[in-house]
Amino acid sequence: MKAMMNPELTEAIRWFTREKEIMSGMLLACGNDERTEYAMDGEVRENSVFDLASLTKLFTGLCAMKLKEEGLLDPSRSVFSYDSRFTQMQDVTVEQIMGFTQELRTPGRIDACGSREEALNCLFGVFSVGEPKGRAYSDIPSMVLKYVIEAAGGEPFTDCIRKTVLEPAKMTETWVRVPEERVGDCLSYDGEYRIEGEKRIHRTGLKPGIPHDPKAAMIQRGTEDLCGHAGLFSTEKDMVRFCRAILEGKIVSKASLQEMAVNRTGRRRTDGSYTQYLGYQCFVRHPDQYYSEIPRYMGRQAFGNAGFTGNHLSVDPEHGIFTFFLGNRVRNRLTVLLPEENKTLEDYGLNADGSGKFRWRNEDGTSVVIPSSVKYVHQKDEHLHRTVAKVLGLKEIPF
Repeated sequence: MKAMMNPELTEAIRWFTREKEIMSGMLLACGNDERTEYAMDGEVRENSVFDLASLTKLFTGLCAMKLKEEGLLDPSRSVFSYDSRFTQMQDVTVEQIMGFTQELRTPGRIDACGSREEALNCLFGVFSVGEPKGRAYSDIPSMVLKYVIEAAGGEPFTDCIRKTVLEPAKMTETWVRVPEERVGDCLSYDGEYRIEGEKRIHRTGLKPGIPHDPKAAMIQRGTEDLCGHAGLFSTEKDMVRFCRAILEGKIVSKASLQEMAVNRTGRRRTDGSYTQYLGYQCFVRHPDQYYSEIPRYMGRQAFGNAGFTGNHLSVDPEHGIFTFFLGNRVRNRLTVLLPEENKTLEDYGLNADGSGKFRWRNEDGTSVVIPSSVKYVHQKDEHLHRTVAKVLGLKEIPF
């Protein structure tokens, strides 16, 4: 069934691309078993190729669940028992890394390594410091899980992705290494600006088709050796196929989807706040909607994830609905602002919600005014999901 461009969704997107200039381009698709609605605006086209970033973790999680279904992966076993290169992971189980219930650290920064070999050695030196005391979500468990999946399945991770997800879903436009003839369709994520306390970072020189995530870029280095946390590229049409394949049970069983979406980390603290609510390689619904990656119109069996480059995907197998956004919040944008002590976003000229413009001063004394995509993730409910619910005729499902 051919998707129809929806004017209400287009208007919702334009708040990001035109009114606030948070995104240089954005595409939205949503639907159920009977229809698909979509819209786009800015520097995107129907054949645009997007860096999925952390949406890759959903593919990793599905591969792990498929191997578990087939009896090839036992989550109760240690990581070390599957891959002895992880010498510090003899007491950490696969289930713990699938569900982000151990805080993992590497002996150094992977993205600061000078070579692929050095980066891999750093990763294999990973160790646990126990249960997360703050943020549970991390790239490292997914990076480790990739090697567990290879050992359990007896084949390269990319082959597992292809057999488990891409072929059953008939996804022909999803790649680790984008074909040369499609590199011109890749969005450019070059020119990112970041403020981290007193540090000013301007990332330049990133070529289309190379993962924006520096760890994935370092390890993949133009090969088919996909990382577990990021590195896939895809199109709108393929991501619709991905969502529908999940809902139709073509990738893993309904029981596996339910298990994947069980909250593993979320709880209420003594001060009344909440920890992150995470399932197996995914976010699940959070009681405080401000922190939830899952929209209000999806239930407790829904799961999803976001990608730093400007993506979001959520699927609700129970109610048969999906929503995803593919966009670019990186290109010539201020993506991160960690204020110096005793300063707020307003002190940098931004609005409290993270939107606005910032005057960046270059080392040569010149300056440029750049739009901000800081706190983009917290704008999705009001300015995108609300319209999706209206278009699809969905009502809020109480937590």
